[in-house]
Amino acid sequence: MRRRLNLELYVGAFMVIGLLCLAYLSIKLGNLAILGKHGYEVSAVFSDTGGLRRGAAVVVAGVDVGHVVSIALTDYAAKVVLEIDPGLAIHDDAIVSIKTSGLIGEKYVQVSAGAADGIIPAGGTIRQTESAVDIESLISKYAFGDL
Repeated sequence: MRRRLNLELYVGAFMVIGLLCLAYLSIKLGNLAILGKHGYEVSAVFSDTGGLRRGAAVVVAGVDVGHVVSIALTDYAAKVVLEIDPGLAIHDDAIVSIKTSGLIGEKYVQVSAGAADGIIPAGGTIRQTESAVDIESLISKYAFGDL
């Protein structure tokens, strides 16, 4: 009887630990914030997002510094709201680009650092943007001799 009870306790503890690990991985891989916001928000307006998704990474010099909070249509352009880590200050003349990583074509937002004295405040807008490169249109231009 006692041996069976110990076995059940071990199996139960193993199941609880497994479920906690699964929950942790789900939160980390899904880029979910459990306890609210961790940074400040800025926005950028693009003519074409090229398949950028909510939750995509925001990168400066190859380092993840935030993520895409939302993408909305305003005046026939895409307004992208970015959440940036609180320790990073974005200069007024920074350039924001939508880039593609890997063979799958996952999109991310790259911020190229500026050198101006002014800093974009929380809730501000980054003025200089570069939309995503449309590979299909480049291939069709090359194939049909327009390039």
